[in-house]
Amino acid sequence: MLIADRIEDHSQCRRSPSWRRVSMSTREDLSRREFVCGLALAGTVGLDGLRPEPVAVEPPPETATLRLVKIPSVCQAPQYVAGELLKAEGFTNVQYVQKGGALGISEALASGEADINNHFVAPTIIRVEAGDPIVILGGLHIGCFELFGTDRVRTIRDLKGKTVAVLEI
Repeated sequence: MLIADRIEDHSQCRRSPSWRRVSMSTREDLSRREFVCGLALAGTVGLDGLRPEPVAVEPPPETATLRLVKIPSVCQAPQYVAGELLKAEGFTNVQYVQKGGALGISEALASGEADINNHFVAPTIIRVEAGDPIVILGGLHIGCFELFGTDRVRTIRDLKGKTVAVLEI
């Protein structure tokens, strides 16, 4: 926005024929008079009734304790960073329930041992279909699987007829 558009009596600022083309982003083109006019506008903004209003503060959460699952997995790293952010949002007691692997997440959520967690959806859906009281709020990722093989396995098609070991499902 141009400074001259905000000043009611800007006859002094219009002395330059190129005033309408000059914006605050091109300061090297501003004359001293144009700069002072802009400064005057900035100083009178408070008189125009444009005052910052106080922002309404949200009440603290209904519960101060939030329990999450901690497993030895890099996939859970964002959740550990979020722990500090959750504390800033009013969850003053963020606890981590230690589990041995990813299956422990679904078990902890179903039993009520944990309140909320990041998790791969496949094992969670199996538990939901079995009747466990788990609510899925949103997706995180589709899963991170890595296949270790020999030089005889270069594509998924090369696995046809082979045996593959899976840590847990």
